[in-house]
Parts: sequence; C-alpha cells; structure tokens
Amino acid sequence: MSLAQDTAAAPPRTADRLDGRAALILTACCACWGVNQVAIKVANEGISPVLQVGARSLLAGALVFAWSAARGIRLFERDGTLLPGFACGVLFGAEFLLIYVGLGFTTASRGVVFLYLAPFVVAFGAHYLVPGDRLTVLKVAGLAAAMLGLIVAMREGLLEPGRPTLAGDLLCLLAAVLWGATTVLIRATSLKSAAPEKTLLYQLAVSGVLLPPASWLVGEPGIVSLSAPVLIAFAYTFVIVAFVSYIAWFWLVRTYPPSRVTAFTFLSPVFGVLAGNLMLGEAFTASLAAALALVAFGIYLVNRQRRIDVAR
Repeated sequence: MSLAQDTAAAPPRTADRLDGRAALILTACCACWGVNQVAIKVANEGISPVLQVGARSLLAGALVFAWSAARGIRLFERDGTLLPGFACGVLFGAEFLLIYVGLGFTTASRGVVFLYLAPFVVAFGAHYLVPGDRLTVLKVAGLAAAMLGLIVAMREGLLEPGRPTLAGDLLCLLAAVLWGATTVLIRATSLKSAAPEKTLLYQLAVSGVLLPPASWLVGEPGIVSLSAPVLIAFAYTFVIVAFVSYIAWFWLVRTYPPSRVTAFTFLSPVFGVLAGNLMLGEAFTASLAAALALVAFGIYLVNRQRRIDVAR
C-alpha cells in the first residue's frame, strides 16, 4: 500500500519512536536532499535562485494535485487546516527566500551549518507544544553529537578570510528557525490530521505564488539559459525533491515524533558532501568520515527509548 493510500484509508498513527521503515525513508530523503544541493548549483547556472524555487513549487504543486486526484485524496474539504496551512506556506516560502538570498552574503559551508540548526528549534518547540515529544538527556546528547558531526564535516569552509559573512549567517539562521517552526506547526495544529499531500500542497501553492514576484523585486535576471544539464537538474529538484521526498517527509512528520524525525536531517549535508565528491570530484576527507560516525551516533541516541526529562 502506498503512503497516500495508507493516509486516505486510516486515521494518522502516532508512534513514539522511528521504526525500520521510517528510518529507511528518512535516509532516502536525506540522500535526495544532499544530491539536491548539486542539482541546485547546476540549475542556478541557467535559472535565478528565487525564481527557480517559485517555479519548482508551482510545478511540484501541479504534480501533487494530479497525484491526489488519481488517488482520490480529498484536498478541499473543510477540516480546519486553512489558516495553519497558509501559515505553513508563508513560512516555507520565506525560508527558501532567506536561504537563497543569505547564501549570496556568506559561504555555502557556513550557510549549511546555520540552516541545520533547525532540529534544535524542533526539539525545543516540540517539547512545549507537541504532547509526548519531550526533551530528554539522551535527545540533547544525540542532537549535540549530530551537530558536532555536522560542524566537523563542514569545518574546511567555516572560515574564509577577507569576506564579511554576518548578514548571510543571520539570514540562514533565521531560515533554520522558520524550517523548525514549520515542522512544529504541522504537529501542533490541525495539520497533524491532514493528508501529507494536502499539507505539502499548502506550502507549494503559497510559496509558488509568493516567490516569483519576490524574484522580480530583488532584481533577478530570471531565465538566462536552458541547457540540458540545467533542465535535468531543475527537473530533479521539483519531481524527486519537492514532489516525492516532500510527500514522504510530511507523512513522517505527522506520524512520528518530530524531534526524532528531524534528527535525521543532519545526514543531508553529509550526503551533500558525498554527492560533491562523486559528481564534482571533491575530496572525501577524514573529517567527513568522523562526521558520519558522529551523526550516526547522535541519531542512535535521539531514538533510544529511555525517558529522562531535562525540563518538566
């Protein structure tokens, strides 16, 4: 049974930890998002970044709508999700706007480090807003280990003498807060009972409407080249990432504790470094190997069942 059929046929199931299926799907999503960094870099050669994200949202939204219609998933029934859905769409669109603008003022390595502070936002937000997903000593230790692994993996690019990065750092940090806030909002509102496709469509539709005008406002040149590599890379971003992986992601967020789900996102930049090594010829370093070990250990700690509350 597909994720969509499972969602339509039964009420959402809430698990207290990740099972093997969830771990496999999460790992696949993180791999997709890691490769996505390479795809975006290629697509940016021919399509301006903010316009690219807006167009990606519109095209992926059309795919989600067609998928939902084919599966008989009801998208327009009154279920109290309109306001939180619109809020999620605004957060989603603002997050990507901040990411792409911020990366113009800081290095990619610094931007990734700040962006992947999002799991900490989720962990603390879920502690107060999502019943049954409280902070524990092991969760804090696991998040710290995973974050340390991420810093180790990205340490070569953290310092770039002679280039001011404060503005870009702050924009990427704010984007991380918005990403984490979106995840908590889904689990803390009526969206937790909505079909993943509906939650995703809210975000794609709202961001697809907001970002193209934002591209014009910031003075982007728009489409400058549509070579085969650019088109293939762009197709990957909206078919595989914004359609397939995001449907899986929202199903995971509504089914499993969000702090445990988002801990896996620390794998995404590591997969990104691996993708750079395989596709762009970048070196596989000892620091990356150490980072993989730290991230794996951190995820193991976050998903252990021992309950020791840090704050009651």
